[in-house]
Parts: sequence; structure tokens; C-alpha cells
Amino acid sequence: MTFLDLLNGAEVLASSGNPQVTGVEYDSRQVKPGDVFVAMKGETSDGNRFIEQAIAAGAVAVITDSDEPPGKVAWARVAHGRRALAVVSSSFYEHPAEKIAVTGITGTNGKSTTAFLMESILRAAGRQSALIGTIEYHVAGKVLPAPHTTPESLESQRLFRDDLEAGGSEAVMEVSSHALAQERTFGIPFDVAVFTNLTRDHLDYHRTMDEYFAAKRILFSGRGTGPPRVAVLNVDDEYGFHLNKFSQGAGSDVITYAIAGADFHANKLEVSARGTCFHLITPDDVIPLASPLIGRVNVYNILAASAAAYARGCSAEAIADGIKLLARVPGRFERVDCAQPFTVVVDYAHTDDALRNLTSLAREFVKHDGGRVITVFGCGGDRDRSKRPLMGEAAGRGSDFVVLTSDNPRKENPLAIINDAVVGVQRSGVKYTIESDRRAAIRTALAEARPKDIVLVAGKGHEKVQIVGGTSIAFDDRQVATEILQELGYDCAGVVKNA
Repeated sequence: MTFLDLLNGAEVLASSGNPQVTGVEYDSRQVKPGDVFVAMKGETSDGNRFIEQAIAAGAVAVITDSDEPPGKVAWARVAHGRRALAVVSSSFYEHPAEKIAVTGITGTNGKSTTAFLMESILRAAGRQSALIGTIEYHVAGKVLPAPHTTPESLESQRLFRDDLEAGGSEAVMEVSSHALAQERTFGIPFDVAVFTNLTRDHLDYHRTMDEYFAAKRILFSGRGTGPPRVAVLNVDDEYGFHLNKFSQGAGSDVITYAIAGADFHANKLEVSARGTCFHLITPDDVIPLASPLIGRVNVYNILAASAAAYARGCSAEAIADGIKLLARVPGRFERVDCAQPFTVVVDYAHTDDALRNLTSLAREFVKHDGGRVITVFGCGGDRDRSKRPLMGEAAGRGSDFVVLTSDNPRKENPLAIINDAVVGVQRSGVKYTIESDRRAAIRTALAEARPKDIVLVAGKGHEKVQIVGGTSIAFDDRQVATEILQELGYDCAGVVKNA
């Protein structure tokens, strides 16, 4: 492929040279001889500072959003670096996203579970799909680590290409607000777009809820492409109600879902510790569903995935089978069982809304036996400080005992973060203790637990590191809880270790 062929469709302001190119990279450390290096301004760094390193590594051309293009190799100056990366990535991999059906899922909570459910339904329908999301990537039969919920366009297009070459016809993709605002999904033609909900989060980045919602709305307007063919919207959420009007105006077909009174809704709902059963009411069918997933939040996730699968033409049988076959989602109400007389659950809840949902579910879990809800949680460092007391109050109001600890303090002082959150804990009136060492905090909670209690270890879920300063330290809540239960004398021989 020539450099000018690669640039076809990009917003090029000026260019020089037309060599043959053999690859595309935006990280100068990954450049190989024959590559094009895309130098773009980012949130915290500027790729234009690394042009010389890329050329030294063998780059034959540079695409830059700087006003000063290099003189040593072929170059193109563009107005938007990330948009250019999206266009050339799609071109290099021969436009794979246009040859498969991409379903995008956005919202504060529920994206991962909805994506896993959707993938399970597609599998039940006999379709091979890729999954791109927070927990991990599934592509061509492989499970890959997920550095980001939504990767840069170069990685996305590569994953779509791999999916297509392996016989895939679908992709399910979690789409974060950061990715939408930064145009990482520019030019991806989403066939179906799903909105789960919107609650307070990421205001360190978006500043206001209006800005946060505006970023989410990009998925439904399209950026570098038209709006999705179908918009699947939770109209029990006020922002979903607003998106309903917006999406109809954009020309998308709209499918609404809610517990009641929507295109997809639940009837004869039964939620227990064993799972969730209800009749799914659709525009065409009444589908009896049974899922091992528990809690009202998962009713919404099941409704969202079912509606999206319906939009993709999946049958009622495939929807029912796919829902039934998904037994668990890593780090989402995931139990740690060492034959102890109380329940231990690891969950990703890291917003006040998610903590309310989690502790409410836990309360339902123990109320018949008189057990207590014990919650371990912390707040992330270098993130929105204003949500910390809200998280503290939510955890406190839903629990009988709280252990306030650290959760990825990053470059902040862990005790300063705890001081922000403890205000809300105190406001709730709950009994609590502070332990900044997360392992010791989990030990405190497990040692406190009595028969019939439930211990919630919240915040990290599937994550396998604790970020302290600029260092990532190995730390998996599931593994740590297992080790401590074993130290306390429980039988963990049958517990599957998390890789």
C-alpha cells in the first residue's frame, strides 16, 4: 500500500512523498522499518515529541497534527490526529468494521455484563463474535488482556480484522465516555447502540453531568459515520428518555427497555439467591427466561442484551439459551467459596450508584437469615473527589459494617482519599473502621464475619493490580480473599485460582 492510498479519506491539509508502507503505529516504541508513524496530541502527552525516535526506528512516513512536519521522510499534516489514525487504521486493515455488525454499549454501569450476555446470545445463535471491553477481549477464540475498556482505533481495527479472518460476523464493544470524547471510535459504523444508564462518574474528566451525557450521546449521533441503525435505550433512566427523542430525530430505529412499560420489559419477575427468572415481553414474543445472574441490576442487563440481540435478528430461542448459559461475569458479584459459613463477594462497584445497587442486592441476600452486610471499599486516586463522600454514604447506608480502605490511590496520599470518603460514611451512621492497607482491610472484614453474613469486597472486581504512585502492584481481590480465608482455616482446595 502506498502512503497516499493509506491517507484516502483523511482530512489532509498538506503532504509530501508517497512511499510504500507496511504498517501503522502511534507508539514510537512499536515502530518497525516501513511503518507510518501517526504523531498526535493526547491528553497527557504529545506524540509529536517522538517523531525523531520513530524515524530512527525505520518509519518511512509521518502523519502529524503539528504545524511543523518533519523534513526527513514523507509526511502529511492533518487537522485531527486521532481522526487521521482512525481513517488510516481502517484503510490499512481493509475496512473490517464495515464487513461485520458492530454493537456498541455505553453507560455508567452494566456495560460489561450486558456485553457478555450479548456475546452469549450471539454464540447461541451460531454466530462468531468478538468482544471488546473492560474485563478482557475475546477475538478469534482467544482471550486477551484489556488495557482499556475501548482501545485506540488502531487496536480496534486490528481486532475487527482478526475477528473477520476467523469467520466472525459480529463484534460487541463497550464504548466508554472517554473513548467517545477522544474520538477513539471515529468512523466505526455501529449497527446497534445500547444505552444502559447514566449516574455520577468521571467528572474529573468531563467536569459536569451535561458534558458526560454529551460524550455518551456521540454513540447515537455517529462521528465520522452515520447514526446507528438501531438505538436500544433504557427509558427507566432519565437520560435514556432524552436519548429516545434524540435518536428518533437522528433517524435510528428505537427499541426501548425498562422493568415495565417499554418495548422490552419484564413480567412475572422472580429474583432469588439462585438466579433470576421472568417472562421477557417483546414486540413479537413472550420469552420465559432463567439466568444464574442475580439482582435487579441484572434484570436491566438482560433486557438490554436481549433487545440488542433482537435488533441483530437473533431468535427467541437463542435469546433464552444465551441468557441461561452465561453463569458468571468476572468480577461482577463473583463469589469466593472456601466452604466458609458466610458469603464473600467481589464486585467492581466503584460509584455511589453501583454501591447502592450492590449493597441492596446483598441485603436481599441475607435478610431472611438475619445476616449482616459487611462492605470493604475505597475510592480511586487522581479521580473526581466530589464522588468520594457520596460513595461513603452509599456504602454506609447499605451496610451494617464498613471497612474503608485504598483502591488504586495512584499519586494521591491514601489517607487523604479516605478522609474525603469518611465524611459520607459518618453521615450514614454506620459502624466503620479505617484500614488503608487493602489486604489488611479484607482480612478485617473476613475476620469480622459471622455465619449468614455477606462480605462485599467492592471496587476492583476483575482488576489484577493496585496502582500506587506510578507503579502497578499485583493485587487481585479474589485471590487475596481466598488466601486470607485459607489462613483463617477454611478449605479453599476447590477454589479455582484466577490467572
